[in-house]
Amino acid sequence: MSERIFNVLFLCTCNSARSLMAEAQLNALGKGRFQAYSAGTFPKGEVNPLAIEFLLDNGLQTEGLRSKSWNEFAGPTAPEMDFVLTVCDDAAEDQCPIWPGQPISAHWNIADPSLVAGSKETKHHAIVAAAADMRRRIELLVALPTSSLDRMSLQHHVASMGRD
Repeated sequence: MSERIFNVLFLCTCNSARSLMAEAQLNALGKGRFQAYSAGTFPKGEVNPLAIEFLLDNGLQTEGLRSKSWNEFAGPTAPEMDFVLTVCDDAAEDQCPIWPGQPISAHWNIADPSLVAGSKETKHHAIVAAAADMRRRIELLVALPTSSLDRMSLQHHVASMGRD
């Protein structure tokens, strides 16, 4: 019997760096047990080139990554989400749609590398720091014994990953 695949939606405001890096990382680290997606409440419409550079430098898939609205995941033809994770404070405070199936939700605040000013090197360090923070949380998510935890336990564990 094959193990269930969990759909995970990462949300942030612009869907230009953090949520896209989370999508790529979970799809790589998820061991076939997770299918990750990303979206924004007010998508920028373009992907941060430093985020793409980081993903490529680390051998992560970038094909198909694009800045998109969460509306794509709120319609009747969208995949049903098991987890909806906000990665920025603004998205956590936005009025979210009612997701079919009542997915487990949590807030994982990750510093926005797009707000960092300075040289390309400074901005690159901000991308690396955000991606490392995200990876640590994703590794915890992937390590959860999802088949042996009830919904409340999963909710507790996933929410606690967002606390520093």
